[in-house]
Amino acid sequence: MRVAFAADDESETTRAVQTWLADHVELIAVEGGPAWPGIGAAVGRAVADGTVDYGVVMCWTGTGVAMAANKVPGVRCALGWEPWIARVARLWNDANVLAMSLKRLAPEVAVEIVETFLGTPDPDAEALDEDERAAIEALRAMDGQPLRPDRMLGALRGQITMTEDFLADDAALERSFEGEG
Repeated sequence: MRVAFAADDESETTRAVQTWLADHVELIAVEGGPAWPGIGAAVGRAVADGTVDYGVVMCWTGTGVAMAANKVPGVRCALGWEPWIARVARLWNDANVLAMSLKRLAPEVAVEIVETFLGTPDPDAEALDEDERAAIEALRAMDGQPLRPDRMLGALRGQITMTEDFLADDAALERSFEGEG
C-alpha cells in the first residue's frame, strides 16, 4: 500500500504518524509548500492521479488540509478525530484521504486513527445498503469520475439512470435529489 503524507508543521503527533506510516506502508512524501492549502492539494493530487492509494494530511485543526484536498476531483477527504470516524469514513463514504489535527490529537490516538483508516477495506458494494451505494456513486458523479463497474447502480434512489448526459446536466442531478427527476 502506497500512502502520501504531508503536514504543515511538525509535532510529536506528526512524528508518531510518520514513523508508523514508514514502518507499515510505502510512505511517499509529497511537496506542496509550507502552507496547508498546497499540502492538502498535493496529497489530493497524488491520490487522484493514482500515484498513491491513500493520503494522510495534517494541519493545526485538520480542517484546512481537508478543505484543500477535497478541491481535487476524485478526492474524498474525511476529517478524523477518533478511530470510529476513520473506519466509517472508509466504509460509508469511500474516503481516500484522512485529515487530522496535529495540535489536538495525542500521538497514540492519531496513530490509532491512521491504522484504523488504512486497515479498513474498501466499501463492499454487497454489504452497503442502496442509499449508501447511491451516495458514494453520487460523490463520484459530482467529480466527473468514471463510475466503478463493481459499484454501479442502475438507478440512484430508483429515480434516475446514471448516464453521461444526465451527469452533465446539473439541474437534472439536483432534481433527482428533490424527487422530481
